This record gives sequence, C-alpha cells and structure tokens, in this order.
Amino acid sequence: MTYPSLNVEFHSMMMMRPITLQNVAVIGAGAAGLVAARELQREGHKVVVFEREDRIGGTWVYNSTTESDPIGIDPFRTVIQSSLYASLRTNLSRDCMGFRDYPFVASKEANRDPRRFPGHREVLEYLNDFASEFGLSELVRFGTEVRNVCLEGGKWKVRSRKGGDQLDEIYDAVVVCNGHFTEPRIAEIPGIETWPGRQIHSHNYRDPEPFQGQVVILIGSAASAVDISRDIAGVAKQVHIASRSVTDGTIGKLPGYNNMWLHSMIESVDRNGTVVFQDRSAVRADVILHCTGYMYHFPFLDTNGIVTVDDNSVRPLYKHIFPPPLAPQLSFVGLPWKSKWIAGVLSGRIALPSSGEMMADVEAFYRTLDVSGIPKRYTHNLAASQFEYYDWLAAECGYPAAEKWRNQMYSAATKNRMARPETYRDEWDDQHLVSQANEDFIKYSSSNTVQKEMDSSSLNNQSSSSTPTTQEL
Repeated sequence: MTYPSLNVEFHSMMMMRPITLQNVAVIGAGAAGLVAARELQREGHKVVVFEREDRIGGTWVYNSTTESDPIGIDPFRTVIQSSLYASLRTNLSRDCMGFRDYPFVASKEANRDPRRFPGHREVLEYLNDFASEFGLSELVRFGTEVRNVCLEGGKWKVRSRKGGDQLDEIYDAVVVCNGHFTEPRIAEIPGIETWPGRQIHSHNYRDPEPFQGQVVILIGSAASAVDISRDIAGVAKQVHIASRSVTDGTIGKLPGYNNMWLHSMIESVDRNGTVVFQDRSAVRADVILHCTGYMYHFPFLDTNGIVTVDDNSVRPLYKHIFPPPLAPQLSFVGLPWKSKWIAGVLSGRIALPSSGEMMADVEAFYRTLDVSGIPKRYTHNLAASQFEYYDWLAAECGYPAAEKWRNQMYSAATKNRMARPETYRDEWDDQHLVSQANEDFIKYSSSNTVQKEMDSSSLNNQSSSSTPTTQEL
C-alpha cells in the first residue's frame, strides 16, 4: 500500500484547529484499549473504558482454564478471554515491541523476567506498569460487559452489564479495542464429521501434558504453531505438522526431532481415524490441533449493516481505522499511532478527508488487493508495508517516523527466527541495534525509574547476543 506524503504546511494548519472535547467509550482494557485511553485522555476527552474481566491486560492475562468447547465453535460455550499457553515467550524483543515513550525495559524488581524475549507474565507486568504510570485503571469499569452499541439520535448508545445490573449510556464516540483472539478460525476438512478423534483449537492449548503418548496432527505454520509443536513433541508419540506454505523439498522429518514430521495440508480424514495429506502420506491420529488463527468478532456492534466482517476482512475501514460513513465517531484500534490519530481527529485538531474521499481511498485499496490476488482474510495483514503505514500515521499526528533501528530490529528478528527457530529468543546478532535503542530510550523517557532500570539491565542484554541466558503489542 502507498501512503501519501505529508504536506507540512497543511498539517500545521490542522494542528491549530479549535479543539472539541468528546465523551468517548473505549471497549476493552488490553494493550490497545490502554493506549487508546491514554491518548484520548491526553487530548482532553472524557474517557470510560469497559472491561469484562476483573483486571487489565486483555489477551496477556494468562488463564489456565479452557473453554467448554475445545474447538471453539459452540456459540453457547463458556468463553475464555486468553489464548496464552504456559510456556509462551514473546516472538518480538521487548525493545522492539514497547511503546515509544514508555520503553519496555527490563525491571530490576524481584520476580520480574529480564530476558530480551520475556515470558507472557512480564508483558502483563509491563502493561500494569504503564497503566499505573498514567492512572489508566481509574478510567476502567471492571467486570462490565458491553452488550450492545448502536446509533441513537446521532450519538452512540452503549448498553453494558455488570452482574445483574444493566445500564444504557450515550457517548459521542466509540473506540473498539476488544481484541481478536477469542473467536477461533477452524480449518475445513473433508470427512471431519465422522472422524473419531479429538479436535482442539490453539486458543484452548495450555500445556503439553494432555497429549502424552498420542499422535497429534497440528495445522498451521505461524508463531504459535511453531511453539506448540515443539512443546508437544516432548511428550507426544508423534507430531505431524500440516502447512499450506510447505514445499516438496521440506516435507519429511524435522531436523533435531525423532517424532516430528512436516506435511502438506490435510486432504481428508476417515472414520477409521486416518488423516490423509495432500502429499498422499497418511497417519492414524488421536488429535487434530488447529493453530489456524482467529476471526474478527464484534457481536455487540450494531451499525445497520454499514460495517461488516467478510472472510475476516472488516469493511469498509479507512486506513484500517475509520468506517467512512461513521467517521470519526466509530473507530477500531490495534496500534498506538492509531490511538493518537483518533484522539486528534475527535478533538478536531486533525482533519479527515470527506466521507466520499475516504470511501474512494478504501475502494482503491480493495481493488489493489483483488488485482494482487490477495484473499480478503489478509486485508489487515500489513506485512512489508507496516512501517510505511506507521510512519504515515505518525506524520498525520505531527510526530517523527519510526526509528531506523526499530525497523531493522524487526527485520533482524524475523530472519533470526527463520534461521534459529529453536534458539532465536536467546541468541541474536543485533546487539548494535539494542545499543541504539537504549540511547533513544534515554531521550524519550522522562522517568528516572525507567532510566535506572535500563542502566541495570544493559549488561543482561549485552550478554545474550552470544551466549544463551537461560507475542506483539
């Protein structure tokens, strides 16, 4: 995707526009919701954050409990918010994934995880620190589920429920930050209706023990699939990975494992328990584990059909944020720069194009996807253009582009993950980028605490580049 360059003179005029303060509802108190709340509050808006759980953190709150339906397709199942597994460590380094003006530096406090690629509990602690630093928890209504959001008289009526009490309130704007890791996406497999084995989605995977001595088919090749396959291989009899991205040259037993094989995708399954792959190999299996991702899901949102989800593409969204007919009073957030832009647009400090111009931009983007043969389900996968997108958003907000080291660090981590899938979290070759990051963190941080913790953690980071020491916001 190509993003237009910023006209600095025009942007300066926008920054001088009169400010209008809004009453804004933020749905969700995960990473995206917390950043949205902070940016909206900084802009001067009145903010209420709705969170169905009893604490902040969203998907980063580990819950050992799993859902009543392990595959996650029963609409009446008991829904568990978290998709974390016990062994999960981030697949991006903390210096790369932290917020720009609140770096994710290693803490010297007891029981904290100083590793560059920390475990999930450390990410939650970082979010708790962030919320505490800026007083965000005071904005959150915990244990409150949003049941319905709809237009009423040009404003948004938000119906929420806490315990047995239901409340209707009117807001000027709604920012949707409810995450997208609770509604599993399941692979379609011919014959699955009569296959006698067990199915589970990775959303309900916590640890490998239930797979002791079993033959497991794992579908997927993304980060969670790689982690979970290695986790399970330690206890399972056999692990067979089915992947769309596999080539003939990579099919077969994986190096370093005596019980793990890579296959092409599943072609069909049989009532006798057999799983047949497209490469014509076949295995009798006990379990099929779907590491197949998630679907965007907004059951509370009623826009009279204006916003739809089709094959995991939320449409129409201008720059993946604003539905043009409802902009800027409705927005969807997943990135910090999005929140800053939304806050400025709602106050009138930053101007959006007209609804017609935004819709034309959206339609042109969708045509580009069609011509490129990109399926709808990858609409919001920014891939190679993500840093260009971040820089465009930053420019719209009047801020400098992302640091070069952050872009380079992301690329280095991706290459390292491919070259060292087993050890990339503890072995890396980009220590020079870590040094550049630490220099910038000192500039950004106004907190002496953060700077002191950086000083105390720098030796830990330096030792990890050559010697082993012991997922994304």
